[in-house]
Amino acid sequence: MKAAAFNTLFDDLITQYHILDAVDQPFANPYPKTDLLKHLLYRKNWIDTVQWHYEDIIRLPDINPVEALVLKRKIDASNQDRTDMVEYLDSYYLNKYKAVAVKPDAKINTESPAWAIDRLSILALKIYHMREEATRESASESHREACQKKLNVLLEQRNDLTTAIDELFEDIATGNKYMKVYKQMKMYNDDDLNPMLYKK
Repeated sequence: MKAAAFNTLFDDLITQYHILDAVDQPFANPYPKTDLLKHLLYRKNWIDTVQWHYEDIIRLPDINPVEALVLKRKIDASNQDRTDMVEYLDSYYLNKYKAVAVKPDAKINTESPAWAIDRLSILALKIYHMREEATRESASESHREACQKKLNVLLEQRNDLTTAIDELFEDIATGNKYMKVYKQMKMYNDDDLNPMLYKK
């Protein structure tokens, strides 16, 4: 599966989300676990999409403090889900390339495939919302023009990242690069590692 197909999947999901445009809408994954990669990609981008809107809501200047705290907890949980999904994706690729003979001079990449895909997922959200701003009729012409320039940069960035991800897969498949994955080991959600929690 080429990285361009990831973009299509993400774009379709984000468009689907905005039909209801509600963070509490039901989630249904159209891809069964037998189609594991698409299943994981869809779930990953859904988490990112809902969290994007959580982040919008919590910035409302008149938000009720109690509601804001509840939302902050949801954002924390979403961040953990996001990290878990990245690790599931990397496990998929570790398994996919486990039989590859790594060349003696193979190099490691600056990030794993799944963390690169994570950036692609976030870029899809930036592009969707920047395009909204670039075409928003209630905005000033100068606002739309500024947002169109930003959108052009985001589209170029996505094109470059899409190419880089495909090249990374090719390098891993041919043994020119190898995967090495580190668990994120987040500490703030862990009762045994966050001193604010274990001192209570």
